[in-house]
Amino acid sequence: MTTTEPGSDKTELNKRLEAGAWGLFLIMLGGFALVPGETIPKGVWSIGVGLIMLGLNGARYYYKIRMSGFTTVLGILSLLGGIAELFGVASLDGGLLLIILGAYLILKPWFEKQKLFGKAEES
Repeated sequence: MTTTEPGSDKTELNKRLEAGAWGLFLIMLGGFALVPGETIPKGVWSIGVGLIMLGLNGARYYYKIRMSGFTTVLGILSLLGGIAELFGVASLDGGLLLIILGAYLILKPWFEKQKLFGKAEES
């Protein structure tokens, strides 16, 4: 089966990928709750969240399941915002957000033409 109808292989795989991403997120959240805040540099949380979201969508792309444009953009924003915060450039958060969202809007027609993003169920 190559469709994502309920019960199809792609639907089941997507559910497993999403469950794995949620598992990683919860493990990271628990780790941050156990470790004192001053021990972890600012920005690491955002970088972790961004990597999980981008990793999920990278796995979807690899298995030819439609990626989520929303979580891809959020993953990029989180990753870049975390890197900026890690290097002490936290004042770029708002500006960086606007630049990335603007770039996404410009590139959105290309993404739609390539059919990279959409609902996983539509793959």
